[in-house]
Amino acid sequence: MSQEQVSYLELLARGAAVEAYDRPVLLARASGAGPEALAELERAKQHALRVRAELEGRRRREAELSALFETAHDLAGLRDLDAVLRAIVQRARSLLGTEVAYLSLNDPSAGDTYMRVTEGSVSARFQQVRLGMGEGLGGLVAQTARPYVTENYFDDPRFQHTATIDSAVRDEGLVAILGVPLSLGSQVIGVLFAADRRARVFEREQVALLASLAAHAAVAIDTANLLAETRSALAELERANGIIREHSGVIERASGVHDRLTELVLHGGGVHDVAEAVSEVLGGRVEFTDTGLDPGRFADGHALREGDRWVAAVSAGGESFGALVLHGQPDLDPVDQRTLERAALVTSLLLLARRSAGEAEQRVRGQLLDDLLDAPDRDRGLLRERAARLRTDVDAPHVVLAARMDRGGTGGETDHAGVRESADRQRLWSAASHLAATRQGLASARDGGTVLLLPLGPGEDAAELARQTAKHLGGALREPVTVGASAPVASPLAQPGQVATAYQEARRCLDALRLLHRSGEGAAAEDLGFLGLLLADTRDIEGFVDRTIGQVVAYDGRRGTDLVRTMDAYFASGMSPARTKDDLHVHVNTVAQRIERIGRLLGPDWQSPARALEIQLALRLHAMSAAVAR
Repeated sequence: MSQEQVSYLELLARGAAVEAYDRPVLLARASGAGPEALAELERAKQHALRVRAELEGRRRREAELSALFETAHDLAGLRDLDAVLRAIVQRARSLLGTEVAYLSLNDPSAGDTYMRVTEGSVSARFQQVRLGMGEGLGGLVAQTARPYVTENYFDDPRFQHTATIDSAVRDEGLVAILGVPLSLGSQVIGVLFAADRRARVFEREQVALLASLAAHAAVAIDTANLLAETRSALAELERANGIIREHSGVIERASGVHDRLTELVLHGGGVHDVAEAVSEVLGGRVEFTDTGLDPGRFADGHALREGDRWVAAVSAGGESFGALVLHGQPDLDPVDQRTLERAALVTSLLLLARRSAGEAEQRVRGQLLDDLLDAPDRDRGLLRERAARLRTDVDAPHVVLAARMDRGGTGGETDHAGVRESADRQRLWSAASHLAATRQGLASARDGGTVLLLPLGPGEDAAELARQTAKHLGGALREPVTVGASAPVASPLAQPGQVATAYQEARRCLDALRLLHRSGEGAAAEDLGFLGLLLADTRDIEGFVDRTIGQVVAYDGRRGTDLVRTMDAYFASGMSPARTKDDLHVHVNTVAQRIERIGRLLGPDWQSPARALEIQLALRLHAMSAAVAR
């Protein structure tokens, strides 16, 4: 490794800016380095920039999760509502990288919404503006309870522009604005915004992140309101000792479960841990389910009673993950209902965090396989190190598999078919990535389908692995999935380019299966008869001969018979026993007996056109190999 390449590692170590990565190339060019050295250095620069981008993405995801956990921690120790809301707005501005973030609350008595907290704002007029319901972007979000985003506010006709609002927005200099509702059940209590003073596109992940922060803000406001209500109730309950004991127990239970849920989040608990904790507090049995529910019915966030059970939806950013179901407690007071609802909110945050981590690992696995296919000359030590972090043993035998979904007919219009095909590819990649992770392999989307690199299990061959993969993916997607396999690759890192070569063989096998009308199956070249000789890179002639006429050859060797020569003469004579007996100088009954014996060894269909073609080819190859051996 050259000194210039080492310098890129130093730049990565200290988190240098993107512009700094050009310096080693400029210095090398100035010192008179040759074209090859400059090209190598440029490749090192590109690798370093990709690593830097990956690290930046991970830091960003870690920062997002950390901010969500910190917000949950703030809510657990809620003392000052304004302080919590300011922290949420500051985190929204920091995580989305915007110049301004702000939060407005609805005023039911006035029928409008007003600014409550701002961060990064410089205009006094903007900080004091009030929006009527349906006016401007914020008024529309507050009215419809849906997120809205605009790249350029003043050029967007979807919003009701008023002189007051436009003047305030212009005074602040805002251009791109994203707003998400603060919702308590079906009620919108305000809007959380992130905005820039330049045109900008907000990504879907950023909308989901801001929605999560908005959910926290809503919980903070609701908790503050609940605490205020509790204080008022306690003042009244001082005059009635019996009511005090009853309600104080409920409040302690709610506080206890809130603290416990927060602790579970901070210490990496799972969905079942949340269900167990709520079960103990509410005195019933709580389970998480993602089937058999109508998402629209539970979309408002309230826990609803169904017979003798209570159901609270688990959702975030408009996406439904399932629900928490409480059994054995048909009668719940409002505080216990709220406890179940908050447990559902915590569960949605845990599922979002788990999915983000899973998607990140799937992308990393895909990137490693892409490098093995497209850049086999990369540093093997670095590739092996990346594989080790994914618990993938790239020194063990693997098989490359090409998979594609096979849906009958296009159906619908071309645009709809294209959208469906794209969705099918995404589903296939997701299922293949899950399979690769469970088998400690790799998967990546490629050429309209998916490519997998899976290790061979004990006693497993490429053909069996292809069949298992087709069955697994087809069952997971409930659609036929065709899988072609390469011959085993002894070690994916042993020789540069062998993974790419194996992938081409797997694709040829996949194409052959589809042409042979065997869609939905899995196979390797060895399963395709003489076609396998043409498709496989190994050209396993001896294996083909053994699979085709090996039993007859072995029988001749054991018994000293002449069945192989009889088959050759039989096909040469146009499958005529009479002409065959003339060529062999034996009685026609002898020919008949030998043909019957061959049928018992090879199966009754050995004279069918397809089998006969393969057998004749195997006879020629067997004769050639015998001649070479002599």
